[in-house]
Amino acid sequence: METITMELAQRLARETETAAQESIRVTVATPRPQAAANESHLPFAVVRKPSPLQLLKLIATADILHLAGTDMLPLLFGWLLRRRMVVEHHGFQTVCPNGQMFFEPARLPCPGHYMAGKHLHCLRCNASGGVILSLKRWLLTSPRRWLCSRAGANVMPTAWLGGILQLPRMVTIHHGLSAGKTLATQRSQGTPTILFLGRLVSTKGVHVLLKAVQQLRNLDFRLEIIGDGPERPHLEAEVGSRQLERHVSFRGYLPADDVEQAVAGAKAVVMPSLGGEVFGLVALENMLRKKVLIVSELGSLTEVVGDAGLVFPAGDAHALADCLRRVLQSDELAEQTAEKAVRRAGSLFTTERMIENHLLLYRRLMGAFPGDQLGT
Repeated sequence: METITMELAQRLARETETAAQESIRVTVATPRPQAAANESHLPFAVVRKPSPLQLLKLIATADILHLAGTDMLPLLFGWLLRRRMVVEHHGFQTVCPNGQMFFEPARLPCPGHYMAGKHLHCLRCNASGGVILSLKRWLLTSPRRWLCSRAGANVMPTAWLGGILQLPRMVTIHHGLSAGKTLATQRSQGTPTILFLGRLVSTKGVHVLLKAVQQLRNLDFRLEIIGDGPERPHLEAEVGSRQLERHVSFRGYLPADDVEQAVAGAKAVVMPSLGGEVFGLVALENMLRKKVLIVSELGSLTEVVGDAGLVFPAGDAHALADCLRRVLQSDELAEQTAEKAVRRAGSLFTTERMIENHLLLYRRLMGAFPGDQLGT
């Protein structure tokens, strides 16, 4: 969410004159109290941790209210003030109380319990956070969905997500990244390295990845896990119990430059996600880096990767092991797949296309081009 919001805000703010000669002024309001770096160079204003009154005043003066996510307070203010609202969905909060479409007790993708009316399953799914939190999430899902249904547009980063959320006035605008932000790939030297990048939570499926690695212990390779999170102690214990220390290392959180260096030398990047993915930005980033992607068969990931990666059924460790084996044993397959990945990313998921489609949507909401159709 932060990556795409920053990309969108910077590019929109720099579009001082468009084909329709508009002047664009961008203000970003964020609940975060302080900046990680100096913001004086940014081409837009930043309002940090606004009070409800400040937020109300900001929304009242906006021509377009673009919400990155489905936070209740700005949704409510936007509806009360009858603003032109654009809600960009980065999760499943309008159809799932925990926003992940992941059934925590079984550690499996959720089949859609909330929309099927199986609300006791939802309450049980979120019970690990306590009864009050579970009840709060469940109670907020319906009003959140109602408010989003009143928005001028609901932006979906994948068409697949639109099929899940089923909201009025949906528009698919794929995320885009600048190819210049990525480093060129390099051929890995010595022992082949497979990479996982992400937060260590159950939805990311790292436990499935470890089961797959166990099936390949006769092969010479390393799995590097970059990222941190609450599941790390359990995953480290699992590595020990499966005797995978020779193959698996946890590198924790790394600075951006160190991540780039690790990715540059990797043979493939694996995303064994079980839920929570509405687009798969890690997939796009590494397609632009000309890397082989091995992803679980979630609709969002397959829409992004297409035929430019290897796909396996979510949660199937045997199928994942087979994908890993194919990549490790065939340099030709790896090179051909990586070439497909960078071509697909560079043609379909560009920042320019993302900005153009957002501008077209804003103009349509302002009444400039009511009949236009957006590209995807």
